[in-house]
Amino acid sequence: MSKPRPKPFLVMLIFFFSLITIGSAQWMEEMDDEVDVIQSRPGQGSYMKGLRCDLSDGEWVHDWSYPLYRAGCPYISSGLSCWRNGRPDSDYEKWRWSPHGCSMPRFNALDFLEKLRRKRLMMVGDSIARNQWESLVCLVEGVIPSDRKVMSYNGTSMAFHALDFEASIEFDWAPLLVELEQGPNTDRILRLDSIERNARTWRGVHILVFDSAHWWTHSGKWSSWDLYMEDGRLVRDMNPMVAYEKGLTTWAKWVSLNLNPTETRIIFRSASARHNRDNGWQCYNQKEPLQYLGSKARRIPVQTRVLKDVLNRMSFPVYLQEITAMSSLRRDGHPSAYAEPVYDSDPGSHASDCTHWCLPGVPDSWNEMLYALLL
Repeated sequence: MSKPRPKPFLVMLIFFFSLITIGSAQWMEEMDDEVDVIQSRPGQGSYMKGLRCDLSDGEWVHDWSYPLYRAGCPYISSGLSCWRNGRPDSDYEKWRWSPHGCSMPRFNALDFLEKLRRKRLMMVGDSIARNQWESLVCLVEGVIPSDRKVMSYNGTSMAFHALDFEASIEFDWAPLLVELEQGPNTDRILRLDSIERNARTWRGVHILVFDSAHWWTHSGKWSSWDLYMEDGRLVRDMNPMVAYEKGLTTWAKWVSLNLNPTETRIIFRSASARHNRDNGWQCYNQKEPLQYLGSKARRIPVQTRVLKDVLNRMSFPVYLQEITAMSSLRRDGHPSAYAEPVYDSDPGSHASDCTHWCLPGVPDSWNEMLYALLL
């Protein structure tokens, strides 16, 4: 099939949630630039002790034993279910991430749930965090009897409960971490030094996985705010990476003041790579990963430099899970035109999503890495 001629369109973004079914997620609009590739740093955690293994440095290996769960998993949002939406190929489901320095353990759902027994795991962030949450739920739900798993909803949060393990895998919508509110005269105000209203949901959670990067790069009509507020003062113009540093610093202060590292583990996931160039069609009709060019070819995006600087100043231990480089090789893994039902219609007549990820797919490897980090 030939590549459709690029056309203007609105790329659909955010899987916010319906209280009725998981699959009827609401979408909002986003257009953003491609994220650069990222350098990596040595891994941490008990699995890594003595191995000196960097899980983020590796390559994608075709593996017929994948995917790790069925494409019909009922917890996949409609916009991520590329198989249901008529994508004709399935090879994007059959790639396994293989680190160069060690073997990453294959995800074991029962073992993961046992380690999560009587604990709460929460992913906090934007629609990509939701993408990863759906992946993790699908990775474990198949080993749980249907009458021993339930969903619950509370404001901006949703949770999958494994009743026999007294464990929950949760998602909380907070794409900027700090608070975004409606001000007077319809202005949207991003409060760079205010976080408590969002953070109250994070208390009492044993494992927190944060994600905040993409929304901070939006500008112009794609920006989610009109004004910044800091120390009670309103500012209209600010370098977005300066604002990002201020927002992350507010988050870091809250973590240090409100959480106990002996009770809560924190992981901050780096930005997911996007392939939105060519008016969003760069990922269309791609069938295999890009070639691995070696770690020396990788660059650090500005967001990651800012994030690393904030994390390095923290006394609270936070693990930076770097997935940008591995994801940047997978332009074949996005929904593209198959973020909505295509079937017999012309794929070129649909919007192309090169930001989110088909499931099963790339986020499953993020969660296999998470599993290794928690071993």
